[in-house]
Amino acid sequence: MLLLAVPAAVTACRLLDTDAVTPVPQLLSAFPWLTVPAGLAALLAAATGRRGLGLLAAVTLAATAWASLPYPARTTDPPGRTLARIKVIASNVEIGGGTPALAELIRREHPQLVFVSECDRACGRALTTAFATELPHRAAVDAAGSAGSLLLSAAPLRDRRNVPATMGMPGATADIAGVPVRLQLAHPVPPLAHQVPLWTRELDRVAATAARWTGQALVAGDFNASQDHAAFRAVLDRGRLHDAARTAGVGRTPTWPLESFLPPFVQIDHVLVSDAFHVRSVRFADIAGSDHRAVVATLDLRAPP
Repeated sequence: MLLLAVPAAVTACRLLDTDAVTPVPQLLSAFPWLTVPAGLAALLAAATGRRGLGLLAAVTLAATAWASLPYPARTTDPPGRTLARIKVIASNVEIGGGTPALAELIRREHPQLVFVSECDRACGRALTTAFATELPHRAAVDAAGSAGSLLLSAAPLRDRRNVPATMGMPGATADIAGVPVRLQLAHPVPPLAHQVPLWTRELDRVAATAARWTGQALVAGDFNASQDHAAFRAVLDRGRLHDAARTAGVGRTPTWPLESFLPPFVQIDHVLVSDAFHVRSVRFADIAGSDHRAVVATLDLRAPP
């Protein structure tokens, strides 16, 4: 029964920690919705008296529903006194279309760090000029279209390095309250059918880069992946990072797609932090002109033990 085959196969891949073959990563993006065909398969099997199929459908439905539950919040708190409170915005502005709305959000929220994906040259000039006083330091990939990216910071930046990728992924180190914090913008290609291997490689490069860091880190952007994707979980595991949204208990809040006939159904925009950060809150903001919601995270940087 096709209704059962799809959720059974995808749930198995989710539980087995694999997503490298089309159409698994695409279906994992809508993973909680697979409970619908699994539930229909269970009802049809019960209605037709097919006990064996009904049992398989019930097991598949239970496994899919269990794996789709909201992620539990992280309950532990980093030790040490608070050194600084930091507000972070991560936003994909869809080839610059959401630049004016993002600028308004920055004026309203007064962040210390802003990570902007799909920030073309016009977007880069506009944001750099508009916030030259509040956020005078930048690391950027100055490119046309979706390849452009921008990182703005209130703190001075050094050691600028980019992760090699199709779209810009700039990084730098900021000294925040005397603590060096590695900042990295993430924006791998989306897992379209023809570029799943490239998507996997670019996420792996982010994970490998994070694995080399020994101090504190903050990685943010449009990951084109949710926590249902093994390739994204590898970034968390190898970099010893925590998803701020999950820590705040809002890890299933969708950020994409906006401005579509479909409602937003997947969270692919993230702020990831290392152990010295206490997550105070995470909110999401619609950005007119973009198909992504922005992530607004308020963090406390604690004194490392």
